[in-house]
Amino acid sequence: MNPLLVSIVLLTGACVGSFINVVTWRLPREESVVWPGSHCPRCGHSVRWHDNVPVIGWLALRGRCRNCDQPISARYPLVEALTAGLWLSAAWAMGFNVDTLSSDPVTTLVTLVGGVALISLLMPLVLIDIDHLWLPEPICRAGVITGLLASALVAAFGHPEIGKSLLFNHLLASAAGLLVLEGLSALAERLVGQPALGLGDAKLAAMAGAWLGLAGLGMAMGIAVISGAMFGVIGRITGRLEPRQPFPFGPFIALGIWLVWLMGPQWWWSHWVALIGS
Repeated sequence: MNPLLVSIVLLTGACVGSFINVVTWRLPREESVVWPGSHCPRCGHSVRWHDNVPVIGWLALRGRCRNCDQPISARYPLVEALTAGLWLSAAWAMGFNVDTLSSDPVTTLVTLVGGVALISLLMPLVLIDIDHLWLPEPICRAGVITGLLASALVAAFGHPEIGKSLLFNHLLASAAGLLVLEGLSALAERLVGQPALGLGDAKLAAMAGAWLGLAGLGMAMGIAVISGAMFGVIGRITGRLEPRQPFPFGPFIALGIWLVWLMGPQWWWSHWVALIGS
């Protein structure tokens, strides 16, 4: 990739990561994510614009508020840096460069914007689920809508017949993700007396279907189940998780969604088959 394009993607991703920090902190507290501006959660003092520069501002302040000198969590710059890196991975996955932009600008831009929009929706969902065991419905709903919109745009600029089948596939996958996970959760509640999944997980699965289609949904959920099960087993063995103690499953669904978005379901399926065969 062109160094200028890399710089633009990283800088924009870091700025979005800064806003994701705001959403993650304020949304569970039912505060506006727009007003007031960034401020210290301890003393309430407004953050100066130059202290609000992603990552660099935190480093310049040495991780402390300029006004009250209380520590500022290292999570803030980490989220900004991670978001920037994930934005760059979206551009890398589609081979975003000057050549692709000039040869097929519509498809290139739709795919890039779709990728960065997807990760920008997944990040606050993951962080809020880790903190509060809650996947906010407004973000999940926005994820479903943007996923179907992205699919519709791809369909609109493709072959008419392929476009119709693509959009139908993603609509069906979104409905299937919601209904299947809600059904499994209800079944588990009847069998063992407690839901196996939260309703937010089903809405996140619907978002996965809207973005990835049926094949992608299946592969993403497979990755989520395997990684979540490994986390649960390790947590039980190490004593970090008590029997029947709930833990957030949303991050594992989000991991599956992003990995499938980057590489495609066929890539994961072929490597899975090769692993089993070996």
